[in-house]
Amino acid sequence: MESWRNRKTLILSRTDMMGLLEPGEYNDRVEHAYRMHGEGRYYMEPKGHIVLDKYPGEWEVMPSYIEEPEAAACKWVSIREENRAKFDLPTVFSILIYTHPETGFPLAICDGSYHTVMRTGSAAAVSAKHLARPDSKTLAIVGAGNMAEGVLATCDEVFAWEDVRVWSRSQDTLNEFVATQQPKYQRFEIRASTNLEEVVRGADVVVTVTPARGPIVESAWISEGTHIAAVGADKEGDQELDPRILTRARIFVDDIRQCRTDGEINVPLSEGIISEEDVAGEIGQVVAGKLRGRTSEGEITVFDSTGFALQDSATVPLEYERALAAGVGIEKKMISN
Repeated sequence: MESWRNRKTLILSRTDMMGLLEPGEYNDRVEHAYRMHGEGRYYMEPKGHIVLDKYPGEWEVMPSYIEEPEAAACKWVSIREENRAKFDLPTVFSILIYTHPETGFPLAICDGSYHTVMRTGSAAAVSAKHLARPDSKTLAIVGAGNMAEGVLATCDEVFAWEDVRVWSRSQDTLNEFVATQQPKYQRFEIRASTNLEEVVRGADVVVTVTPARGPIVESAWISEGTHIAAVGADKEGDQELDPRILTRARIFVDDIRQCRTDGEINVPLSEGIISEEDVAGEIGQVVAGKLRGRTSEGEITVFDSTGFALQDSATVPLEYERALAAGVGIEKKMISN
């Protein structure tokens, strides 16, 4: 019998996690997660929510198992909307636990914040790869918080953008985004604006990453042939898009069980503006070659991404391997003799 009693758990902070994978590798892992989802080679329930009236925000729990490469992980996400103003803390914390499937041994306990920024960006990037027009040149990012960093880094791996625009209600947020991100990109200038119509109108790919609780992107601003990755909505009542966009579009979701209650489609479904029959399918079916994505140059495509746990179990094994090779983090014995 092989004894695992002396094995240690690797504990990784946010800075330990940063740089373990390149943006293109996050795209590859998320695309693989979608493929496994499309082929049914996984076990995952919709994310669970705990919402308290006492504290604005929520907790989310996201367990999953993926068949290839075999892995299991669970992410615990804490969202507290008053953190920045009251405690000088990020709005979102997440902890990712990576376990050995056969034994359940905790191989790693990781900060999930940077990991989530990147794999969330990859959701938009992979959707653009499969659903946007191949000649796309203009990218609009609606929202300039932490998630926008991941969106820009991963989408830059998919298309050679000539025009990149970003919107926020806050000029200070925009200034910070440009100051930190522009030095990473020489091919284009990031054009920042507090005018949302100016940012969105005429874009080939629009990625929305805001916590909006009502439509902010108007149907009139969306041209024929546009691809929209709606990434921000991930709980009941969230909504970023004018629902008239959905009535014009070919709609794809990441996981219909999550999206019907938490995603961009949740409000239009509840109001009867669209029905589930209007959803073309899940993006995993497209990645796996089971479903056609875009059907014409002029078609508007919308990807409703709630973010699902399979993205974590598909990505963390490679992050773990890289961390061990780099010698980062702290190893801790979790089981006593």
